[in-house]
Amino acid sequence: MAINLQKGQRINLEKSSGAKLVQFCVGVNWGAIEYQAEEGGFLGFGKKTVTKTKDVDLDLSCAMYDENGNLVDHLYSPLYRPELLAQFGLNAGKLVSITGAMRHTGDDLEGDKGGDDGLDNEIITVDLSKLGTNIHRIFFFLNSVGEEDFSQVPYAKIRMYEGTPAKVDSVYAEYNVVSEPQYRGKKALIMGELYKKGDDWKFNAIGDAFEDVFLGQTIQRISQNYAK
Repeated sequence: MAINLQKGQRINLEKSSGAKLVQFCVGVNWGAIEYQAEEGGFLGFGKKTVTKTKDVDLDLSCAMYDENGNLVDHLYSPLYRPELLAQFGLNAGKLVSITGAMRHTGDDLEGDKGGDDGLDNEIITVDLSKLGTNIHRIFFFLNSVGEEDFSQVPYAKIRMYEGTPAKVDSVYAEYNVVSEPQYRGKKALIMGELYKKGDDWKFNAIGDAFEDVFLGQTIQRISQNYAK
């Protein structure tokens, strides 16, 4: 049975059998915004109320740090403009980590329509055995690329599972962030981190939201306030 994480909860990456979780997927799932609208009719007669959806473009990214809190690798969309990234001292976006230990499936520009389909919108595959020995902390975060903030997104959740981006074999843990008024104006969400303690990897459900309008601001925030 999957572990349902709460904000601030920390867990070991250890299965019920005692085996370590080494190869897994980190997936994020979110919903498109549904709203009611009137359409049809003539001179105000015969109108009907229909349910429509508005696409939600969120970007899943991760930033990797060494034991001293230095940024050493990253995964985020190659669509971010290099000149804007350069203002924050960041390199161009990419979907594969330096050692190939982590791979991003690419952008989802819409979110789930018609409710949760049970699949993740964006996924990062992880193989801890291939990570560089200099990597000690990996932060996963979301940025809203459009006008929407996280109070409008009906749901967003992160989960770790065994399987592939196309098939879930077994969910190990998940952390759900529901739409709440305190997320009004917040366009960045630091979902959680993988961190190394001794020879073991653990996960921390963070769930902190901020008003950052650009990915560079979020990475800068993580570097200054979380990774040190």
